[in-house]
Amino acid sequence: MPLVVCATPIGNLEDVTLRVLRELAEVDVVLCEDTRRTRKLLDRHGVEARLLSYHQHNEARRVDELLPRLEAGERIALASDAGLPGINDPGARLIAAAIERGVEVTVLPGPSAVETALVASGLVGERYAFVGYLPRAHEALARLWEETASWSWPVVAFESPQRLPASLRSLAEVDPERPVAVCRDPRDRTGAGRKRTRSLQSPSSSRPGCPAAKPPRSSPVSRVSPGTGCITGPCSLH
Repeated sequence: MPLVVCATPIGNLEDVTLRVLRELAEVDVVLCEDTRRTRKLLDRHGVEARLLSYHQHNEARRVDELLPRLEAGERIALASDAGLPGINDPGARLIAAAIERGVEVTVLPGPSAVETALVASGLVGERYAFVGYLPRAHEALARLWEETASWSWPVVAFESPQRLPASLRSLAEVDPERPVAVCRDPRDRTGAGRKRTRSLQSPSSSRPGCPAAKPPRSSPVSRVSPGTGCITGPCSLH
């Protein structure tokens, strides 16, 4: 398996599979967003590996460099700072290029911020939609709320702590009765604590007071419910 896509912990360093640790130890090189972050994970589990930076600023150049190495049979692991590479993280370009060139790609499952938030929110259903990071422009954000109001399934999205209050105000303006849950990962990376992903759920109309509070230090995950006219389903932001 020349290219191995490895899911890494989104908080606690113990939330990594044995198979991922074995692959990280056996490959020729590990691609990672931040070598310092990945090194902490490897050191925590006593894994020695050669690391190579792979992030949004050098992704195009790295793909050109790595494809010939993969085609020559070199075994390479792809890891992001947290979660599964390619889901709002660098990696999708290399994976697509490898598949197009006939290179074997294996994905090792593991932690997912999207699914963790979905379950923690209590708004989980048989179907959901992930829309990535929320638009920054007020008009585009309002259009997203209007579009998803007719969906009968939860919506999961990512948002930064700094922009979260404004995004919640926007939702309250468009759909004040729509249920929303905000989840965040406390980022206990030591493996020693008992902290867990936390979820706060309420109608969006009760959220506008949130801006006065100090923004959370780690990225929140929100869930907003679907609805036709009056919302009566789940949905989510992160």
